[in-house]
Amino acid sequence: MSFVTFVSGRYLRTRQKRTFISLITVLSIAGVTVGVMALIVVIAVMAGFENDLKSRIMGIRPHLVLTKKQGVFSDYKQVLARMKPIGEIETASAFITTQVVLRTTTRAAGAILKGIEAVQGNSGIDGVDTSRLLTRARAKAASGGNNQLPGIILGKELAANLGVIRGDTVYMISPRGMLSPAGHIPSMIKFEVADLFESGMYEFDGTLAFVDLKQAQKSLRMPASVSGIEIRLQDMDQVKAVAHAIERIVDSDYAIENWKQMNRNLFSALRLEKTVMFIILALIVLVAAFNIAGSLVMMVMEKRKDIAILKAMGATARSIGRIFVIKGLMIGLVGTVLGTSAGLILCTLLKRYSFIQLPADIYYINTLPVNMKISDVLLIALCALIICFAATLYPARQAAGIDPVEAIRHG
Repeated sequence: MSFVTFVSGRYLRTRQKRTFISLITVLSIAGVTVGVMALIVVIAVMAGFENDLKSRIMGIRPHLVLTKKQGVFSDYKQVLARMKPIGEIETASAFITTQVVLRTTTRAAGAILKGIEAVQGNSGIDGVDTSRLLTRARAKAASGGNNQLPGIILGKELAANLGVIRGDTVYMISPRGMLSPAGHIPSMIKFEVADLFESGMYEFDGTLAFVDLKQAQKSLRMPASVSGIEIRLQDMDQVKAVAHAIERIVDSDYAIENWKQMNRNLFSALRLEKTVMFIILALIVLVAAFNIAGSLVMMVMEKRKDIAILKAMGATARSIGRIFVIKGLMIGLVGTVLGTSAGLILCTLLKRYSFIQLPADIYYINTLPVNMKISDVLLIALCALIICFAATLYPARQAAGIDPVEAIRHG
């Protein structure tokens, strides 16, 4: 153990003559502990919210969307065939999307109609059972189309706004109608509610309606064209590589957009909020750092004679300064270790027991999501230690500048 470390440890363990200095030291450790703990818990909860939100959005929206910049997208079948060799693609399917009005006998609501390829089994869209559309399409074909209404799947909030349940009928009014001598006449198609879905996101549950792609092409008078192709990947983080691969097999008439670009405003706002919360809670550690600086300044005043004796024995100004830097870092280190431990324990308890409940009528989840990242924990601990180190520089400089002759003479 070096001379500097030994003296720093003795100063930290020795009971000061002034109890007030000891109290400030304890409060400094407590401040760093609370600040670090709060930072770890809040950042973990916000990361949990971001992950949960991302998973819900990706449950409805695709990872990549390919559209045509100009003109009608009619060669989608050939494009889909050229995509098959790309191994990272899990599913790729054509879709049609447009704004419509859904109406019942008493209510009406605006909606985003999406025509998708109905499949048996996993549709790739969380909560949406497209096999019900497939069943109704087959039944309609078997009956000759006379006695069977086409099916539509509504979000639960949209269904509640319309006042319908499964089995009820709704009318879809689309601006893609026909021209007549009286002018443009919107088309109106009657659908039967085949199923309801719930994603947990009001943006989707309150606006989305799904129908079979062929029915959408027929209803919207787009018999041989689509709005685009939606692509889901095995690993959503490979969007850039897959996008480049798709760009190589299609010409410049097509545009491709990934999920990060489609949701950039939302995730940018979440990152900004996370940064702001980090800065605000870091102020707790900063206040504790001021306490560390205050306690060290008062200790320098109390230990002036001891410092003078050490200098007279050969200690350099640099070693004297390092004594107080190390003592301040010890305080910061104790607080950081305690705060990190408390934060990790609290996050683990929150994740395992979910004892904080959220009102279901306000939030889309009923418990706090927690996602602890080692990188976040290390960053918080490092920032706390840097702040504590900065707080020791002024007292250390003050101690290093003490004149031993004057200090011994005036006691």
